[in-house]
Amino acid sequence: MARVRDVGIEEVPEAVQPIYRRYAEAYGPFLNQVKVFAHRPPALQHIMGLLLDLADEALLPKRYLEIAVVVVSKLNECTYCVAHHTSRLAEQGLPPETIARILEPDCPGLDEIDRLVRDYAVQVTQDPKRLDDALYARLREQFSEEQIVELTLRTALCGFFNRFNDALQIDIEDGVIDTLLASGGTVEDLPVHDAPQPVPGD
Repeated sequence: MARVRDVGIEEVPEAVQPIYRRYAEAYGPFLNQVKVFAHRPPALQHIMGLLLDLADEALLPKRYLEIAVVVVSKLNECTYCVAHHTSRLAEQGLPPETIARILEPDCPGLDEIDRLVRDYAVQVTQDPKRLDDALYARLREQFSEEQIVELTLRTALCGFFNRFNDALQIDIEDGVIDTLLASGGTVEDLPVHDAPQPVPGD
């Protein structure tokens, strides 16, 4: 159970309810996350609404989007996001071994563009101030400026979701682990967190 109570769809403004419903059902099994975001209807409307709009446009190939999301979530050790997006990445044709080892420099099963997206997601997450000019030049050879902006947006936004999910301890929805296992993933591939450390002064 999350640190805050669940907010049902009937509690949010009527204008926001379609976003609540669509994000929780059609976009993916993210009901537990939506119930937390619903404490702030403007956030639900604009953040979830943005993701739904981007999905409708499909400007960026889903394979590269999911590579970026899984890479960032593994770097940040967000169990919720790794559990949800491992199966989505598997749907894009990446084998389980590749997904499990995607942070390794010599990860098998990635083509040149996959590695480029992986490396860009790592750089944006870990050290964006020192983004390599050569890496960006390679991006420009493969993607339009609009696609690069969206890839950067989704990579950075994933880091936000990782922290939001972990800080408020959002539970993984029922069935997500089963889908993960059915896609060839394993529970052992999920990040493992140590027991919370006491806050100084407690």
